[in-house]
Amino acid sequence: MPTWLRRNSVGSGGRPLLLMEDLFSASGLVNRTLSRADLEPLCTGSPQVVGDCDLEEADLSGLDLSRWSFERCNFRRSNLSGSRLDGTVWQSCRGTFADFSGANLSEAAFAGGDYNNCSMRRAILTSTRFVGSKLTGADFTEARAMHIHFEEVLLVSAKLPGFSFRKETLRRIDFSGADLRKSDFRMTVFEECSLREAMVAGSRFDGSDMRGADLGGLRLVDVGLFRGATISRDQAGQLLGELGLNVR
Repeated sequence: MPTWLRRNSVGSGGRPLLLMEDLFSASGLVNRTLSRADLEPLCTGSPQVVGDCDLEEADLSGLDLSRWSFERCNFRRSNLSGSRLDGTVWQSCRGTFADFSGANLSEAAFAGGDYNNCSMRRAILTSTRFVGSKLTGADFTEARAMHIHFEEVLLVSAKLPGFSFRKETLRRIDFSGADLRKSDFRMTVFEECSLREAMVAGSRFDGSDMRGADLGGLRLVDVGLFRGATISRDQAGQLLGELGLNVR
């Protein structure tokens, strides 16, 4: 369980605090198949904690679920478009093909979980965190992202055109085959990342440290694309090899 889900057993003045299991028991939202009809009446009350529930293909569009927590829930092909999901916590959930388009996910935290091929088109992603998650094929086109945090994330073949990673430190992120055209990587630090065969035409890397990135297979439209970036000698040889030059 991540730190943001932990509860201390004793609070100030010696009063016991609720554990996650207690919250589940109190709300009753555990081990159930849920639909819009189950959640909509709860939207006006205090944030809920939902565990081990099945919401596959549920229509939750436009609901206000701000600061709710979901643990090990199934959101496969569910519709969360236009929903208020700011401050939500998603722990080890399954959301393949889920639709988050236009949703407000500001300050949301995703820990673990599988969101392959989900749609986050036009979503608000201010200070959103993705740690240890699978986002292969995810579509972030036109998402409004600021101070977004990715760590140990699979973004293979994801769509992130025009995305800004400026001044971020990217750790263990696999961008293989991703659409990163016109993205902003200025002053970004790459640590154990992969840009193998990613589409990076029009992107900016000024001042970035790319020594921790796999650059294999990049199709360079302009050899000056990485002007101002720091790369290793091996990477330089790799890039020149893509241009048909032999480095000896």
